[in-house]
Formats: sequence, C-alpha cells, structure tokens
Amino acid sequence: MMKIPVSGTVALVGAGEFLSTIIPVDKMLLERVHGTPRVVVLPTASAPDGAGVPERWARMGVEHFTQLGAAVEPVMLLNRADANKDEMATKLAAANFIYFSGGKPRYLLETLQGTASWQAILDVFAAGGIVAGCSAGAMVLGSDFFDFPQVWRTLPALGLVPGIAVIPHFDQLPAWMASAIIRPRRKVTVIGIDGATALVGSNDQWVVYGHGGVTVFTENDKTRYAAGEEIPLGS
Repeated sequence: MMKIPVSGTVALVGAGEFLSTIIPVDKMLLERVHGTPRVVVLPTASAPDGAGVPERWARMGVEHFTQLGAAVEPVMLLNRADANKDEMATKLAAANFIYFSGGKPRYLLETLQGTASWQAILDVFAAGGIVAGCSAGAMVLGSDFFDFPQVWRTLPALGLVPGIAVIPHFDQLPAWMASAIIRPRRKVTVIGIDGATALVGSNDQWVVYGHGGVTVFTENDKTRYAAGEEIPLGS
C-alpha cells in the first residue's frame, strides 16, 4: 500500500491521556521534538461537558508534562470565538507540541475548522512539530470521523491525516458496535486504537507504541498490529 506522508509527527492515542500508562509514549514523543519542547494542552473537546471539566483536563495535562520535564501551557480555547482570537493563535504558533485531550469530537471539529488557531496548528506541524490527539482528539485528525452514537455515519474531519477514520477505545468497544462500524464498504481505512496505545506517524512511517494494539480495517481485510510494529497505511 502507498504510505501517507506527514510533515511533522502525528500521535493518535486511543485513550488514557495524561495517565501513568501513557508516560512511555509521551516520553518518546518529547524526545522527537526539535529543540526544547514547548507543549500546549488543548482541552477544547471537553467544553460541552460543563464548567470545570476543561480546567481539570488542562490541570492534568500540565501536571503530566511537567512531571516529564517539559515546559507546558494550557490554552483554554473553548469555543469558535476563542479559536479566531489572535492571542490564541499566537500561543499555539509558539509551541512545537500540540496535545488535544478527549471529549466530543464533533464539537472539537466545529470549533477549530477554518479558524486562525487551526491554521497555527497546521503551521506548527508543517515546521516539523508534533500534533497529538487522544480519543476525540485523535478522531478529528483523520479525514473522516464516526458520529457517535450514530456509528453508521461518518462526517468529514480536519484531514491532517488523509484517508483514515479513527476508532478510539477500541479494546473497550462492544462487539456489536465494532461490527456496525466496519460492515459498510468505506473509502477510508478504519483504524481501531486501544487504550494506552498510540499510532505514531513520522517520516512516512507509522508505528504502534504503548500497552495495546492497533487494528486496521481496509475494504477487504482486517489486521491487528502490536506495539513496535509498523503499519503500511493506504491512502
């Protein structure tokens, strides 16, 4: 299969952001940063969950990356108006490691798409930076995402990684839901990522890291990859 090229590094995490189980993955990502890591944590996807929830995720992210020895700043981009503010875009542009925590994928997509902040993130990526997303954050980085709980329907996503649709928490997904998702013939490659596991793409290589595995569904095939294995992603 043809490989999907990337400019910087993409980390698609199935679940477990900022927990001890994901520390080895984030240590590895920090080592890939060119120069001194400057991490930005974006709890945007959790904004619909209510007051205090994004702040909790931001605090967890700061504690997590501080523990790993990195400079880290939460950017409280919580709505589309925020996403078009110059000061938000400026903060993002100054980073070299952007981390989206989980929440509601559709809200995250609609908040970022076509905004100054998303362009700033694209510029960080184009300059060789890291863009990581966990759960909802991983879902929106593909070309399509599943509109849970309407698992039969996909919607266009941000498209940082073309040709894929991500299913996070794959090891916790009920069998009936997994079957409903993968049964239709789709134009994209469906990628199921377990918790505490990341699919990391850089320099035309996609490798599994973490505690679990990654399951790849193409039109006619299903393959599971374990930690350390390379995945030939089709475009």
